[in-house]
Amino acid sequence: MSTVSWWEAPLETLSKDQWEALCDGCGRCCLLKLVDDEDDSLHFTSVVCHLFDEDSCRCTAYSERHVRVPECIEFDTKRLESLDWLPSTCAYRLRADGKPLFDWHPLISGSSQSVIDADISVRGKIVSETHVHPDDTQDFVIRWVEA
Repeated sequence: MSTVSWWEAPLETLSKDQWEALCDGCGRCCLLKLVDDEDDSLHFTSVVCHLFDEDSCRCTAYSERHVRVPECIEFDTKRLESLDWLPSTCAYRLRADGKPLFDWHPLISGSSQSVIDADISVRGKIVSETHVHPDDTQDFVIRWVEA
């Protein structure tokens, strides 16, 4: 008889620590996004929030990110369905859709390096918003390869 791993449980049953551990650390949610005024389409850029640390692919002020960056999107099980912009590789989106995590996810692989090896991480592909004039952000629109 096989046991179910905690990350396979319904999202609403996860503890706060389990919810946080579900993050694969890809950093894609920290990318600045632009909305096209003509058709409301969403476009990712390679520009990342100034609080993002490229080496760890984590926020340097995670616990106070919403104070320091008010537009930082906070999501939980109640808001997850409205966040359809999350990449198809995102563990939160996968689990909300009843899908399993990818083999490269650190909870499966046992290593955060697997996210980098699978080319899912933003590491080495970004520029901090501190180095980009706000009027030039549209010059950094990218299309991430989905898994």
